Amino acid sequence: MGSIAPPSSIAAKLDDCVFAIRKRVAIEPRVGLVLGSGLGAFADKLEGLVKIPYRDLPHMPSSAVPGHAGNLCFGHVGDVPVVCMQGRVHLYEGHPVDKVVQGVRTMARMGVKCVLLTNAAGGVEPSWSAGDLMLVNDHLNLTGVSPLLGQNDDTLGPRFPDMSVAYDLELRRALKDVASKTGIAIREGVYAALLGPSYETPAEVRMVRMLGAQAVGMSTVPEVIALRHMDVRVGTLSCITNLAAGITANPLSHEEVEATARARQPQLLALLDGWVARAGALA
Repeated sequence: MGSIAPPSSIAAKLDDCVFAIRKRVAIEPRVGLVLGSGLGAFADKLEGLVKIPYRDLPHMPSSAVPGHAGNLCFGHVGDVPVVCMQGRVHLYEGHPVDKVVQGVRTMARMGVKCVLLTNAAGGVEPSWSAGDLMLVNDHLNLTGVSPLLGQNDDTLGPRFPDMSVAYDLELRRALKDVASKTGIAIREGVYAALLGPSYETPAEVRMVRMLGAQAVGMSTVPEVIALRHMDVRVGTLSCITNLAAGITANPLSHEEVEATARARQPQLLALLDGWVARAGALA
């Protein structure tokens, strides 16, 4: 995944990015959101939307994956000022891990204390269906990579951050409460992150099931590690866009992922609206 950036370089790049943002945006966000495959529509409905393409910001990589528009979006959800990553970059695109987490680290450097992440994931529970929504309560990092590799920058966080409750309990309770009040069914489980970009083999799916995962994907976990390192509260929602290999007989495709995510957009948008309001009180 390329060379590891020295700590001083990471902090300087974050400050460059924050400086460029503050020249264009007056909003001081309290809540951040990362919008995964096919889920970027949430950002387009922000009140007072200000949109900055990643390519216009120093050190921010742009995604080449369909469904990831590549914009940093600022605005309000009710009275909560937010910043949204409209799409993300991935390790499998060839980016070094510090580039993959540049966006969420920039949010934290701006003072955001609460980040809600979304992703598209494959379901590994045979009883689940494409279109199910899963609240992530823990993860397995099977990518072989961490954003904390190399010398630690103590100004960002501790050398050995605690990950015993990586997914914030209050944010998890808040999403379950919002889901209950809006009548949206939601599951809960463990997300396993693999490197990709190939979809998992049936044997790999059996492996992650044996390890205790209910969903598998190619993102999110490096961002969660980077955010917890910087003492940011994290909540994560997965849209189960397909059942994984060996569970379904159908060939897997990114088009299916995007189509399923789009079909669940109304429910996802309703959940995020309510969740952001709750997160704003915790940030």
